[in-house]
Amino acid sequence: MSTVIFEPGAGVATPGAVVDLDSTEALDPKVVGAKASALALALREGLPVLPGRVATTGAFVPSAGGDAVLPVDAELRAAWSVLSQGGTRPLVVRSSSTVEDGRTSSMAGMFTSVLDVGDWASFRRAVDTVLDSAEVVGARAPMAVLIQPQLAPTVGGVMFGVDPVSGRTDHVVVSASAEGPAAVVGGDVDGSRYVLSHRRVVEGPDGGPLSHRQLRELAALAHLAARVFGGPQDVEWAYDAGGRLWLLQSRPVTAVGASPATGPTLGPGPVAETFPEPLSPLEEDLWVEPLRAGLRTALSLAGTTPRRRLAASPVVTIVDGRVAADLGLLGDSDGPASVMQRLDPRPPVRRLVAAWRVGRLRAALPSLAADLIATADADLLAVGAVADLSDCELLGLLARSAQGLTALHGHEVLMGWLVPADSAATVTATSAASVALRALAAGRAASLGDDEIVARHPSVLALVAPRIGPRIELPATVGAAPAPVLDAEPDRAAVLREALRLRARWLQELTARAAWELGERLRRRGVLGDAAGVRGLRMAELAEAVRTGALPADMTTRAQPHRTAPLPSRFRLTVDGGIAPAQRPAATRRRRHERTGGPGSGTGAGGGRGSGTVHGGDGPPEPGAVLVVRTLDPNLASLLPGLGGLVAETGSVLSHLAILAREFGVPTVVGVDDAVTRFPPGTTVVVDGTTGEVGTVDEHRGAA
Repeated sequence: MSTVIFEPGAGVATPGAVVDLDSTEALDPKVVGAKASALALALREGLPVLPGRVATTGAFVPSAGGDAVLPVDAELRAAWSVLSQGGTRPLVVRSSSTVEDGRTSSMAGMFTSVLDVGDWASFRRAVDTVLDSAEVVGARAPMAVLIQPQLAPTVGGVMFGVDPVSGRTDHVVVSASAEGPAAVVGGDVDGSRYVLSHRRVVEGPDGGPLSHRQLRELAALAHLAARVFGGPQDVEWAYDAGGRLWLLQSRPVTAVGASPATGPTLGPGPVAETFPEPLSPLEEDLWVEPLRAGLRTALSLAGTTPRRRLAASPVVTIVDGRVAADLGLLGDSDGPASVMQRLDPRPPVRRLVAAWRVGRLRAALPSLAADLIATADADLLAVGAVADLSDCELLGLLARSAQGLTALHGHEVLMGWLVPADSAATVTATSAASVALRALAAGRAASLGDDEIVARHPSVLALVAPRIGPRIELPATVGAAPAPVLDAEPDRAAVLREALRLRARWLQELTARAAWELGERLRRRGVLGDAAGVRGLRMAELAEAVRTGALPADMTTRAQPHRTAPLPSRFRLTVDGGIAPAQRPAATRRRRHERTGGPGSGTGAGGGRGSGTVHGGDGPPEPGAVLVVRTLDPNLASLLPGLGGLVAETGSVLSHLAILAREFGVPTVVGVDDAVTRFPPGTTVVVDGTTGEVGTVDEHRGAA
């Protein structure tokens, strides 16, 4: 190794030749190199980064001349003295070139880092060694030198925020060893491999070096790093003797296998009726995790989904603020049920156990659901006005609500599965939406304001999606609400399901109002400039802001709006976090066509057969028009009276809107692929709510 020589006077130390890692200068990769600037950004955003100093790229000017004394020696000695505590603590001296750790090439292993650096002489040699390694790229690259305390890890390794083999963006892959990250990075040991999904272990060794708590912390760190740096990261990490997790290095994942779009087929269909619009971070924490937990519990209790399939699935996920679900997991498979049953790899005994379990659930659930509804009503009535609750009581209310929502969502889903598929399209049961429309009509007739209508008739909340905000805006009524069905025996399962849905909506509204009240209090204290800022906080951050008045460092960046365009009805995620629309296989589309016998196909949701012109524009549809939508938004309820038909790309026959459409006698078909594109405004279509057939008049004439 040659000694780096500098031209006398050319690199004379100036203020900023050696900068602190937490300084503004350290954020510039041209000044401190990519590795150090990434750590500086992570440190500024609150990620666990060791302190350090950086000798900048401008501090060293190479020369062919003969002075072996670095002009920045005084600043380097000061950095060594402070970070090593006078030579009593070992240091690590690392390269930080401007050409490493990029998005397309990491240059991993191409430059040199020196560990366990002790005295001043060893430190000076380590700096020379790092600078010398700049020549590996063929021409001397601008090089900074990163200096940090040497960590004595109890366990460490590397972590990818995306599966580098399969390309799955919902997986975090961890390699860990008790010998520390250097042994894993250098290839000295293989390390124990874990695959995590939403902080749950999908794959991992029994008795490995990491505890469940540590795995949850690593998954959280992976997600935070992806948010800070704008994409999945290759993270080097370690735990110290005190059990604290440290981020040692973060760079973009540059090599990912598999196809551009991987993982399960996702779509908004099963959840769009509950969450039709983008959610804020606080809304995600309050409402999406309980929904995910409720669905996962229901699937687990039913026993009809293989455990590995369930463990590997996000069930429900967030894409650009919008909620989407695993369509295959929730019943939107790419093949007929009979085929899936024939290909079911489970032994017959397992199928019998699942059937027995479902049978027992079918018998017990109505009583369990009725008890849960009574408990939810009592709990809701016991809560006083949110304005009268203390900060601690409001935070406790938000925390406890997750358990109640999880139970309500899980029971609702199980009750929905108990409704026989062959009768779902013909059963007439009063829905929460129809009760809400009648209450809204009565309130409007009495000239009541929206707040007063909600106070007198909380059932109207079924017509609007939950949102943290200062007020609720109810839809205007159009036409008459459906009359209640009095001459038919109500379907108990359907009634209980609607009651569970309504209680979940009430609990969401209670938490929305509690969160807004906290936002108003933070505004009055000067912590937030506007109460609406509370929507940008995570639940833990809200609790911290209430207790200490401290806000996250990246609070201003969270004001960026989410995507306004709706999600495709069926899509997969690409390795870089993008969205790739996913179509059903051609054979599946052909089978769906053959099953209905018509030019278009979906699932008939009742209402008979009708025709009309597809509505376009922002105003209410004309009488007899057909409404073609991507998702069944609850705000559409007031538009149903007088429609000639309703067609949706997503949703199910058990959706609020589908049930309400049946009550209005509107022919309804759900699950029609590419309906919005195939049937543009002005097209005259025929809608058959019995067979699921949808097509233009010309297509039907041709088929006849």
